[in-house]
Amino acid sequence: MQSLRHSVFDLYQRIYPREYVEAGVRIVDIDDETLARVGQWPWSRLRVAQLVMRLKQAGVAAIGFDMVFAEPDRLSAEGVIGDLSGLLDEQQMRRLSEALPSSDAGLAKALAASPSVLGFVLVGKDTGSTPAKRWGIGSSGDDPRHFLRPFAGAIVNLPVLEQAAKGNGSFNAIPDEDGVIRRVFLMFRLGDQVLPSLSMELLRVAQGASTYLIKSSGASGSESFGASTGITAVKIGAVEVQTDAEGAVWLHFTGPRPERFVPAWQVLDGTADVSKLRNHIVLIGTSAAGLKDQRASPLDPAGPGVEVHAQALEQLLIGERLVRPDWAVGAEVVFIALMGGLLVIFMPRMSPGTCLVVGIASVAAAFGGSLAAFREGGLLFDPLMPAAAVLLIYVAGSYSGYVRTAAERSRVRQAFSLYLAPEMVKTLARSGSRLELGGKMRDLTVMFTDIRRFSTLSQRLTPPELTTLLNRFFTPMTEAIQDQRGTIDKYIGDCIMAFWNAPLDDSEHAVHACRSALEMLKRVQKLEEELRSEDEALKLSDFNFRIGIGLNSGNCLVGNMGSEQRFNYSAIGHAVNTAQRIEAQCKVYGIELLVSESTATGAPDLAFLEVDRVVLPGAETATTIFALVGDETVAQSADFKRWRESHDIMLARYRAGDFAAVEELALAARRNANDRHRPLYEVYRARSRAFAESPPGPDWDGIHHSKEK
Repeated sequence: MQSLRHSVFDLYQRIYPREYVEAGVRIVDIDDETLARVGQWPWSRLRVAQLVMRLKQAGVAAIGFDMVFAEPDRLSAEGVIGDLSGLLDEQQMRRLSEALPSSDAGLAKALAASPSVLGFVLVGKDTGSTPAKRWGIGSSGDDPRHFLRPFAGAIVNLPVLEQAAKGNGSFNAIPDEDGVIRRVFLMFRLGDQVLPSLSMELLRVAQGASTYLIKSSGASGSESFGASTGITAVKIGAVEVQTDAEGAVWLHFTGPRPERFVPAWQVLDGTADVSKLRNHIVLIGTSAAGLKDQRASPLDPAGPGVEVHAQALEQLLIGERLVRPDWAVGAEVVFIALMGGLLVIFMPRMSPGTCLVVGIASVAAAFGGSLAAFREGGLLFDPLMPAAAVLLIYVAGSYSGYVRTAAERSRVRQAFSLYLAPEMVKTLARSGSRLELGGKMRDLTVMFTDIRRFSTLSQRLTPPELTTLLNRFFTPMTEAIQDQRGTIDKYIGDCIMAFWNAPLDDSEHAVHACRSALEMLKRVQKLEEELRSEDEALKLSDFNFRIGIGLNSGNCLVGNMGSEQRFNYSAIGHAVNTAQRIEAQCKVYGIELLVSESTATGAPDLAFLEVDRVVLPGAETATTIFALVGDETVAQSADFKRWRESHDIMLARYRAGDFAAVEELALAARRNANDRHRPLYEVYRARSRAFAESPPGPDWDGIHHSKEK
């Protein structure tokens, strides 16, 4: 699948290649004509020195070598004298040695006088050599060495040359499994050392910078509380490059462009256009097929290897690149879930022909959306896996299992609807009141809770197993509600609706509802541990048993609702709908327990964090929602106060529209958060990145308009 995915991305590049933009990068090309005019390769180091000095005189910003000078020059004076050792006596050889200059020393002198960067090759075995270091390395976050491509050894330049050059970088180009280069790595690891690429060294020397800053996940100097996701950016001077986890960037190729090349022979004989070199970063390499420096790219199966470095430099300078976001897999999964869910729901209601059209349209949407994301934003989304998944759903007809499960859920709901809340029965018995229709307005705290990924769970269990599991879930949840004086309104499939302050008066109904919700989370964790220990029976060892809980306080109509033949003691009203909508937001923010501002106000001593201001579906005004983190002990703890302070700072900067700052602030708050609430900060990071790329209008007020019901 990865190979096929790469083929699709290559096709996108062929359809929409990068438009060539002058970026101040040139290749001094040792092409076939140069070899014909100047002579075969390798040249004498003095000839190379002449080339370097010509470029220096042209006023280039930096000179990089896509080659390595690992051995002494065989055309040097020392080499020639050695070949004549049998023809000359010792005195003649000494006079000849004194008369002829050292070509390696001559090249070293040219390198020292110019903004030069040498290249070395990293290899998989220990060579006993280490490249000379011309740079400093700083890091922020996790140790970048954990994520960089490792190598065991290096083929380096002669020491006299390394000491003379201003920079030293690896020109390794690492292809994918099919031999095609799609990414360039900006940093590498040799043992415990971090080494820059040739492209990054050229940027450093051209800017006169000294130190690289590598940004990674986590907190610098402290243990990361979450998973280490890798490198995020590399900065040198004024250039900061966003990277993937390995410190690499995807290349968007232009294809061969003659404007990029200047023949080396023109530089040597002084006929080159100096304006094409002045203040440019220059790479010295070869396009001559006989020298075998050929690399495959999405647009060219055998292009000059030096052009890969040139295209990388261009994109680093102009800031244009391809990106496969770290959330791409999640987006692809969402697409599969959305389109697959639509097929599952509507296949029983549609004709086979219509189903086929919907399936084909889903596949077309996957490819069309992926191509549009590439064209408009340089984003790489895989269309193959979503398309294949949708087709498999259609072919397999898995909707039949869903229908059977839905029928079982309906029977479970009917069974639980036969029972009234125990407190309701006790109250009626004490008062002797006659059961009758009607209700009155009361200030209630309403709860909605359901099981996350219940459809997935229901497809894995037989109906009897599912019924048993629901009973085991409802029992401790009901106990947690009733222990805090709550009334069960109804069970709806995997959902529970409950409320406080009716039929019995409860002046602290918000507090009791919050305590009940916290206890429910504890009991769910205990239930999950029990289910994992019973893996042989239910096969749920890999299933994370999670719920969502929403609480809201407000005026409701509560009483006996229904008909003259049958009714239930229930509550209705806007406050009930709001509680249900708040529970749905748990999926949006990735946390399990959310409450409205009215509920948080009614329980001021508990530990709350403001999450967002949201216009809920069906509402016209915004509702402030809070995360209930813990009880009074948690609220007074130093850890929570530190967490809340960092959280509030992040939220304030987000509402102020400072999206660039939110990324780091969200990471800081995430480090202070507990495991259950860390997904919230990924939501804000994703939003901030989206707003940074596509800023909201001037009327943006920081309010989120949710579509999740």
